[in-house]
Formats: sequence, structure tokens, C-alpha cells
Amino acid sequence: MDYKYGLLTGTVDEMGDYKRRPVLLSLGDGWSAFLTPVDESRAQCQSWGPWGLGSVRKVKVFSFVFGLLATFLIMASYILTRDQNGLLLTPSPSQFRVTSQPINLSSGKDNAGVKEVVRNIVAKVEFQQRKVPGLMELREREPHIFSVIPRKFLPYLKNPCWYEEHTGNSTVDPYRRNSYALYSKRFQAVYDHLRSAFQEHLHHHAGRSYRLRCLPYFYIIGQPKCGTTDLYDRLRLHPQVQFTTMKEPHWWTRKRFGIIRLSEGFRNPYPLKDYLDLFDLAAYEIQDLLGNFSRENTQLDLIIGEASASTMWDNNAWVYFYDNGTGMEPPFLVQDFIHAVQPQAKFIVMLRDPVERLYSDYLYFGLANKTVEDFHERVSESLQLFEVCLAERSMRSCVYNTTLNNAMPVRLQVGLYVVYLLDWLSVFSREQILVLRLEDHATNRKRTMHRVFDFLHLGPLTQQKEADITKSPASNTRKPANRNLGPMLPITKDILQSFYRPFNKRLAQVLRDTAFLWTQS
Repeated sequence: MDYKYGLLTGTVDEMGDYKRRPVLLSLGDGWSAFLTPVDESRAQCQSWGPWGLGSVRKVKVFSFVFGLLATFLIMASYILTRDQNGLLLTPSPSQFRVTSQPINLSSGKDNAGVKEVVRNIVAKVEFQQRKVPGLMELREREPHIFSVIPRKFLPYLKNPCWYEEHTGNSTVDPYRRNSYALYSKRFQAVYDHLRSAFQEHLHHHAGRSYRLRCLPYFYIIGQPKCGTTDLYDRLRLHPQVQFTTMKEPHWWTRKRFGIIRLSEGFRNPYPLKDYLDLFDLAAYEIQDLLGNFSRENTQLDLIIGEASASTMWDNNAWVYFYDNGTGMEPPFLVQDFIHAVQPQAKFIVMLRDPVERLYSDYLYFGLANKTVEDFHERVSESLQLFEVCLAERSMRSCVYNTTLNNAMPVRLQVGLYVVYLLDWLSVFSREQILVLRLEDHATNRKRTMHRVFDFLHLGPLTQQKEADITKSPASNTRKPANRNLGPMLPITKDILQSFYRPFNKRLAQVLRDTAFLWTQS
């Protein structure tokens, strides 16, 4: 029995724009559906000229009035040749001015001042609905994404996959220029395996060669220091789950812009095809399983996950690439593009008490001479910066303000979970996002993992396999040296609880679960 499927093909016109045209393709075996040839020139992110980004200097509060707290992002000759040659990226960052004396922890007056800052912030807390961009706006902004990813995926696979025409020389190493392979020596062995298995996994039809391409069925999107590594390590033990060849590719939030860290400037952007290469190991396994797949079955159940803890919250690149002239809020967010190409995707979010998350964040990074007093000072500085921003901007604008986020000595904004969640819910349904608490996971891993299995519609496990997944020690726990530092100061905890309280309250309302108030922490 023959099956007819749409074939996406096209040409590049004189202006360099990719033009699609549908072609009906008659296939005899039923397995070569949704074959998608890709114009290589459009699949690659277009090259950018030489440019760099000056680092945002770390803010310190001294005994005299500090002028410009963030001393402007030093932007010189950031020439972008992406869509317009000579586009100069010179955003005007906000000027944050803090008039403060050094924090004296023994002074009730100083602590009272910080508490007053928190009261001023809390008084301005509001949750505004964002304007969601239309599909045409997204296509115009990132045409290469839509030229590579088809509108429909293979119907007999649970995971979103499609066949893409391989137009290159079959003897040339397809991974030789992959940015992840070039910069991640730990994964060279994986790429060596992919290279050796590439030819045997090409699908040949009508004199053409095709490779199976996949996106993740689900994403673990956040938050940092909330147990995402432990969840990832357990989930990848499930026989029906595969992950990317490396944890945290950060493609949607950073790598596609050429960002590793803003303080280090911009590098060459990672093309979409490099990101898709990360799913090839799982795609090969799917292809191998198809050989024993019965047509009587509705779907092959193997699924792929991707775990980047920045996906939920990090939109720091917007001011350099998506500034719409207002300089206030990002017109496009990561989830807008994911939804445009994967409207049925699923997302898992792991959260914890934002006060403890912030302290864990501070302890995690390799800072010298970490002390509870230093943490308190950093918290105080960051709160003052946030207050200054709110004097001129909305809450959402400050949360997504790139200059502010890079000026704050600690990442206060990452714990404002509800701001990010509401923005994700502006494009995805509540049923597509599973929100968990690290505290619950730590006390009853079996229950948490069963919630995840049910959410992903995974099959039953043997008792032994379930025990392997749920009883293993926790991953990525606090280092002994950091544990020896002890808890944060009571006054710091009190200040942070007051700051996060209205955000936690709104989060509990959205999720209809008072556990997210973290009143028992």
C-alpha cells in the first residue's frame, strides 16, 4: 500500500530568501514520510563580523556616593552582518545609581534601611500580561529556524522527528564543524561513534539520501540549583527516555546568539543544525527500533529530553538582538519560538524555596573568601539595584533587564518564579508544564518520579529498574567546604523571605498549591 506525504523543498531567490514549495511524494514502504531537504545555506546561521562585548563590571557599595553603578556596557564596533550589513549593536543600558554606605551588620539602622528597600519593592509588585507576538513576526525574525524545522512530524513516532535530505558529500564527516564537538572535548568519544554510524543510518529513497532529525519531546527548563541535575540523572535511566549527547546545551537561550557569558562577549553563533546533531544518538536508536516496529502499533514510544536550566528564565540576549526600540521589555521570548515549532512540547520545572536557592547559587560559583557576611552584603546591594530599576520601569521590565541582571552581585531575579511561569503560560497550556518542588523530591523521590513518568506517558517499570531510578544518591549536592560555611545569617533570611513573599503568594495561586508559599522553610 502506498502512502503520500508532503515533501518540503525550495530554492533560494536572488535576495537570499528561502522559498518553500510543497511537493507530493509517493512512498512504497511508509517509513520515509516527511522527508525534508534542507538548503544548507539557510540551515547555517549567517556569519557575523568581528565584534566583542565589554564586560559589565562588578558593583560594590563604597563609603561615598557611587556614580554609575553599572559603568555602561562598553560596546565598540559590534557589527552584525546577519540580516543587515553594518548593524551596530549599541543599546543604551539603564544607569543605576545607588547612594548607600557600607553595610554594618551590627547596626540595626543599616538593616532597617535594607528592610525599607524591600518594602518599597513589594509595594510595586504587579503582574502584567505580556503581548504575545504572532507567528508571522516570529518567522520574519528567525527565518532560518522555520526553514529547517517542518510544520509536521512523523506520525508513527511519539517523539517529534522528520527526515531531512542529506545533500552533502556522503564521505565527508558531517560533524567536523559542529560547535559543540569543537568546544566540548568530553564528548569527542560520542561524536566519534556518531561519525562511524552515520552512513548506515542514512535512509535512501528515489536516488536521494535522508537522515532522521529530531527535537526533544520534553524539556527540563529550570531552575538553577533546584535539583534539575538529579532529575536528569534519574530520568535518563528510564529505558524509554534518551537525552541529548550533553546536558545543558543552552541553545535556545545562549548558543544560537553566540553567547557563553555576557562578561566574555559574543562568539560565533551555534547553527541550528549543530543543536539538532545533539539528538542524533537518540535518532539512531529510534531508527534501529523501527526495524522491529510493527505497523499495527500506533506509535514508537521512545522519547528524547533536553535539560537546560536557563531555558525558563534567561532572555538576556534580547536587548542585543530583539530590541524593538522601546528598550523596556523583550518583544520575543524563548518560549515564543519553541511554541511556534513545537506547540505540543512538554516542560518540567523543578523549584525550591527561592531564599535557599539564592544561597545555594552563591555557594556554587567559585568565588574566593565566601562568607555569610559577604552574602548579606551582596543581597543588600542587589535589592538596592532592583529598587532603583523599579523607580522607572515595570516589574517585568526589571526582571528582563539585561544590564540590571548583570550588575546584581547575586541572581535575585532567578527566584521570581511566577514572573517566568506566567510568561510561559501565555503560549503553553497549564497541562503542558509540570511544576515540582525540590523539597518534595528530596523527601519522596519515588512519588516525584512517578509524577514525571505519568506526565510523560511512560510505560511501567520492573521493580529493579524503578529501584535503580529512585534509590540512587542525589546528584550535584553541596560540596563539603560550602556545607562548612553554615546557613545564611538570620537577618539575611528574614530580608529575602520578605522580598520573595508576594511572588510566592502569586505562584501558589497560579498552581493552586500552598506548598509553593514555602512558609515551612
